[in-house]
Amino acid sequence: MGDSGDQGLIGKIGPIGGKGDKGYTGLPGLAGGKGKTGSFCDCGRYRKVVGQMDVNVARLKSSLKFVKNVIAGIRETDEKFYYIVKEERNYRDALTQCRIRGGTLAMPKDQATNTLIADYILDMGLFRVFIGINDIEKEKQFMYTDNTPLQIYSSWRDGEPNDASGYEDCVEMLSTGVWNDVECHLTIYFVCEFLKTKT
Repeated sequence: MGDSGDQGLIGKIGPIGGKGDKGYTGLPGLAGGKGKTGSFCDCGRYRKVVGQMDVNVARLKSSLKFVKNVIAGIRETDEKFYYIVKEERNYRDALTQCRIRGGTLAMPKDQATNTLIADYILDMGLFRVFIGINDIEKEKQFMYTDNTPLQIYSSWRDGEPNDASGYEDCVEMLSTGVWNDVECHLTIYFVCEFLKTKT
């Protein structure tokens, strides 16, 4: 009987140096302590701030590009800036290009502004540029691009406007400061005006 008991014990222990059976998994630990109270995230506001920052960055890039473009020269009065764009465009494209830049084709409504633009044309070594005057809607009724009619001031060259070709509905200013009606499809440089922002 003793012999059979020893054999059973040896059978359970297994050969010396062998690996034993895997033990039982331990009991689960206690639950962790209570966490800190969360804070309210006004995420919508932050998203709005980040979005506004993106808009500001885009505006800065646009402003820097504009500043780089006007390094060559710009003229100003108390209320407006004037910038000659050295890109040959027809009248309608010139209008669009001024609007893209945040302005409009220049509208000289008095002698001082007309002289300033004329001197600018001359200083840039140019002969002529488009300005914001036309009679596209009704022949001989010249209007500024802001839809106000020419009333008090004009600077027509002698014999102008003459609608020589029958299609001269747009206006150029020469470096002498005089105006001439020309065909709108003509491609020449142009001058834009920009309102100064009040601070």
